[in-house]
Amino acid sequence: MTAIEVEHLYKTFRIPHEKRTTLFEALTGVFKPPTYETFHALKDINFTVEDEEALGIIGVNGSGKSTLLKIIANILHPTGGKVNIHKKITPFLELGVGFQPDLTAAENIKIYATIMGMQKREISDKLEDIIEFAGLEKFRDTKLKNFSSGMQVRLAFSTAIQTDPEILLMDEVLAVGDMEFQQKCLDTLSQYRKEGVTIVFVSHDLGAVRRFCDRTLLLNKGEQVVLGDTGDVIDRYVYGGGEEAPSSESINESEKKSQNEAESAETEETLVDKTTRWGDRIVEITDVEFYDKFGNRGSRFNSLDLMTIRIFYHAHKKVSDPVFGIALYSEKGDNLFGTNTELKNVELDTLEGKGHVDLMIERIPMITGRFLLTVAVHTRDQKPYDWHDKQYSFDVIPTSRDAGLFEVPCNWKI
Repeated sequence: MTAIEVEHLYKTFRIPHEKRTTLFEALTGVFKPPTYETFHALKDINFTVEDEEALGIIGVNGSGKSTLLKIIANILHPTGGKVNIHKKITPFLELGVGFQPDLTAAENIKIYATIMGMQKREISDKLEDIIEFAGLEKFRDTKLKNFSSGMQVRLAFSTAIQTDPEILLMDEVLAVGDMEFQQKCLDTLSQYRKEGVTIVFVSHDLGAVRRFCDRTLLLNKGEQVVLGDTGDVIDRYVYGGGEEAPSSESINESEKKSQNEAESAETEETLVDKTTRWGDRIVEITDVEFYDKFGNRGSRFNSLDLMTIRIFYHAHKKVSDPVFGIALYSEKGDNLFGTNTELKNVELDTLEGKGHVDLMIERIPMITGRFLLTVAVHTRDQKPYDWHDKQYSFDVIPTSRDAGLFEVPCNWKI
């Protein structure tokens, strides 16, 4: 079933060249007729979004992404063409519209949730969940005028995300808040995907687009460059730039080629799928290996022994100040530990070509079990080059009779 249909969509704006009058003209009563320039924001855009599909929309600033989303949300009206919507839309576009600075956070939630279409009983039931999601428990009765702009946007996002959407329109929402809050947003988006919510997702975060979107539309200067498999379209955007759209045959051939290459390259150790790997891959993580205290490669280690994690990379072009990081999880997915080169004050001035970085864990603190590893390389402002989420694992063998998850250095004294 088709959720959204966009057919031959055009949008133009009239931009005035100059003010209507000068002071002299105002005083003398002489008026010049206004002159305008016609700006073509969108030109003949055509696509459909199927039920339960996630469509990404990417392109440089000014390419028409936000304008397109506002037309789909019925905030703007098209100059030509039409949009057919077959399900209930929840737009995450102009977050915070309707907020009142002299009302408290809790009071504003009730108003904003009503604007978003929630019923009074539903708002009452979800009020505390919204405040907790925003991380603003201490400020529920604080007037909004005392909030930072970031706190206000977090509050708006947390309210909007509590609706029960059928179609989500999302415009750069993952730029909201700090890293912890962004992870909450990513987890919620993942849950929506599992529940079959249809999503149209505009973002400059290509890693998130690659992670969540089935297909992606590339816009350039208001024109539809290409619509196809997300990986192919992002690669074209990053490496090709491409002003002209390839033929449908070439896209199909590219998709088939990528699929065949992926199937032939899959192994049990290194399988990384679209939902667990994202980033533009300007710097690519090519492999991860584990070494014991004797320098032997393996995946089974004794508790309290030394272990080295070696991350192999390939920088396809010179980059400055990259950050490598890891996160450890239990087999159930509980976050146990994380660190990166920036936190440890290790500076990597430039990176180019192939190489590796090592993280040495001097004493494995876990007592026993299987553990999952996330590895990543990203910019200092958290834009991922390559992120492998929980894609590697190792086992820890107990060397003591203590119980629990971690070996805690301790001694009894009587």
